[in-house]
Amino acid sequence: MKKFLALTLALVMSLSLVACGGQKTDDTNQTDDTNQAEEPAADSEYKIAMITDYGDITDQSFNQTTYEACKAFSDDNGLEFSYFKPAGDSTADRVAMIEKAADEGYNVIVMPGYAFGGAIVETAPKFSDVKFIALDVSAGDLGDGFEVPDNLYCAVYQEELCGYMAGYAAVKMGYKSLGFLGGMAVPAVQRYGYGFVQGVDAAAAEMGLTDVTLNYVYGGQFFGDADITAVMDTWYQSGTEVVFACGGGIYTSVVDAAKKVGGKVIGVDVDQSANIAEYAGEDGLTLTSAMKGLYPTTYDTLTDVVLNGNWDNYKGKIATLGLISGDDPTANYVQIPMDTTQWGDGFTQDDYKAMVKDMYRREAW
Repeated sequence: MKKFLALTLALVMSLSLVACGGQKTDDTNQTDDTNQAEEPAADSEYKIAMITDYGDITDQSFNQTTYEACKAFSDDNGLEFSYFKPAGDSTADRVAMIEKAADEGYNVIVMPGYAFGGAIVETAPKFSDVKFIALDVSAGDLGDGFEVPDNLYCAVYQEELCGYMAGYAAVKMGYKSLGFLGGMAVPAVQRYGYGFVQGVDAAAAEMGLTDVTLNYVYGGQFFGDADITAVMDTWYQSGTEVVFACGGGIYTSVVDAAKKVGGKVIGVDVDQSANIAEYAGEDGLTLTSAMKGLYPTTYDTLTDVVLNGNWDNYKGKIATLGLISGDDPTANYVQIPMDTTQWGDGFTQDDYKAMVKDMYRREAW
């Protein structure tokens, strides 16, 4: 059995609310073109490429969502588009695909995932005529001393906020025994987890509950396997009711265990309800999903850069995306799904909207 970094938490705890003190959202780079009288034509000189991260374009998560956004934008605007899959999981493999795309004339390259940090450091300065758009790549991923060049734009997310939403919603819906299964303990996954813990804690405190418990573990990978399933079996069979599967395809181990006892699952990054239902062969397992706006970030950025010619608004920046609306939860870059969350009397859509409004107000402090 592999070693897990595990922690069992007894709630209610005295934690500061991430949603009140997190980094302010920089949404100045994301534009709303709905009020434009006429949409400008795409610059036909642009060729769009996407490089996959660990998985491929059928991973039902990070890569697939980014690919679909790139392809939809390119199809909508008559632009050439291709994706490139590295031969392996290393910086050298990612560098090779970036160089291949640039050599073939692709001058906008989209890369999803923190693992591109080293490849960006090697390639962005070399291909100064290529515009690089990196999702979930932070300053820490790029390394100390690396100055973000004018041909690079990075977007990172306040995962702690949608993690908080998911944890808060679960307790309000009546679940008292919860779990968090992270993939690798990278900053984005940790932010999801910390937010989830604090959402659970906040809801329990509001309801005056002292018997809410939370198991917390990192599996060390972004896919399920027999060892992780065995741990999840232990959780669910010991009374855990719902687990936040926070690590791409790691949800398979959670689903395998949850099905045996009628447990629930919380998805991550995108609305994973359909993916989980397909894998499980049944509906109803997914309580909700903690989502970040990979699709709108990609599509909106490409629109503003390629159609509107506004690269100057992006170049050399690392933007943190989170809440941009207190009135419309679906407009935010972090959210839980309105359509597939299993709303109930304990937590309704109106309750969710009120929570988002309050979180947005606190973020504006």
